[in-house]
Amino acid sequence: MNSAAAIPVTAVRVAELLPEGEPMPVYVHIIDHPEARVLVDTGFTELHPAVADMDPRLCPLNEQDFDIRGVDIVVNTHLHFDHCGGNHLFAGKPIYVQRQELDDARNQDDYTIREWVDAPGVQYVPVDGEFELLPGLRLLSAPGHTRGSQIVVIDGGQGPTIIAGDTAVRFDDLDYPRTEGQRLVRSLNPERVWLAHEHKPWSEAKPR
Repeated sequence: MNSAAAIPVTAVRVAELLPEGEPMPVYVHIIDHPEARVLVDTGFTELHPAVADMDPRLCPLNEQDFDIRGVDIVVNTHLHFDHCGGNHLFAGKPIYVQRQELDDARNQDDYTIREWVDAPGVQYVPVDGEFELLPGLRLLSAPGHTRGSQIVVIDGGQGPTIIAGDTAVRFDDLDYPRTEGQRLVRSLNPERVWLAHEHKPWSEAKPR
């Protein structure tokens, strides 16, 4: 496999938030690996009083032309509400998450929406640090946004493609990395980095 582009990544917009009145899109990402279809994060499917101040506008996966049954594996970069609120759509499918993240989501107050984390039928596969999910596709611990955040790394000859969740929220976070997770992303010399709240991927070579 000579290039990360050989494994397609598709961004799917599932919501828009309005924190402090500024529009913030919410994207999930599909990896069409030769051995499995992987969904990275799941968005959310309903409103909740805990996040009403963000004025969410939803277009969830179950209301789009999206083949939910075609997903083989789910990865949560972390368990904040806008990344795990659709996990219930994939009950019975393996959902990979860092063990630290799962522990924090279940035990820390005001961390997430707990009933969305442990929705009926949701089956987590906790991992500790680096984990090879499929050939050429790895999970790496990337602390910063949360203690248990992880990134998905798709290896390629021109540099990896990375799906970073909220390890970086804006491009500036990768232009001027500050957290352990952001520095990790940059150290991998990625060809492109998909973020959950940006329309297009970050690339060091592209002007912004």
